Amino acid sequence: MALEDAKTQIDHAFTREDMKGPSFELTFGGALSFLRRRYTKDLSGVDIAVTGVPFDQAVTNRPGTRLGPRAIREASSLQAPDAPYGWPFDVLSERTIIDYGDLAFDYADIPSFPGRLTDHIRGILNAGAASVVLGGDHYISFPILKAYAEKFGPISLLQFDAHTDTWVDDDFSRVDHGTMFYKAVKSGIVDPASSVQVGIRTTNADTLGVNIIDAREVHETGPGAAVAKIKSILQDRPCYLTFDIDALDPAYAPGTGTPVWGGLTSAQAAMMLRDLAGINIRGGDIVEVSPPFDTTGATAIAGAHVATELLSLLGHRMREEA
Repeated sequence: MALEDAKTQIDHAFTREDMKGPSFELTFGGALSFLRRRYTKDLSGVDIAVTGVPFDQAVTNRPGTRLGPRAIREASSLQAPDAPYGWPFDVLSERTIIDYGDLAFDYADIPSFPGRLTDHIRGILNAGAASVVLGGDHYISFPILKAYAEKFGPISLLQFDAHTDTWVDDDFSRVDHGTMFYKAVKSGIVDPASSVQVGIRTTNADTLGVNIIDAREVHETGPGAAVAKIKSILQDRPCYLTFDIDALDPAYAPGTGTPVWGGLTSAQAAMMLRDLAGINIRGGDIVEVSPPFDTTGATAIAGAHVATELLSLLGHRMREEA
């Protein structure tokens, strides 16, 4: 039916009547939403809400991640007609997934931003849905984690990143994309002993007890060994998965603010995300996609694939609980 459907489907972000199944709308046309899911603010019966947070006021180097959600949505149109590859089920057909749109905030009132974002995610969680967030710089994970910790208690963090982002910052009013996990650990919303950071390749003397699988270890032992180690650390605890696109080597994701050589390949990331099926994931985000530095669109494409894997991981967990 794909060819027949393509003749009539257009602007599925607004015109589709169902919230499940693929979309055969022309990949190069129509209104954009993530994977052509319906744009709606109605969370009734929703399993997963995809939402954008176009915020980059916390960057320490190159800006532009405020444009990330839009670019990731555009890149995702190429994936909308097909079930996510490598999974034994199609999360797009099994689960009710919507595009909840972007967070509204005053770009000039930075002190109010963290609270607005926590409220935004809290509303999704209180409705019984999980969130997949399209960033935005990496600071956004901290206000998001506050909402998750309210619901699940101190949560385990699974972080793919070139940087630990646990540099010391005792001033909790600061908005900084390199210190937010210091704040998260010190405020008790993240449990460091059951958390793990993957792909690290920058120096930080004090990682606050968070477990580290650096990029070299992944290269030397392989994705399978890394996943086994991750699962042994997380066990069955509720976890939140945050993926900074700079976890990938700049060869695969040049469009980001703080690129570091020696990173993960896109193939390694894909294998790890798929093999993580079975973890007790409750939500996730993809951050630090900066379109102004993404001349080929490769970074946004990678970001869209990561977000789709997050949907599948959540769908797998929901299947196991059903």
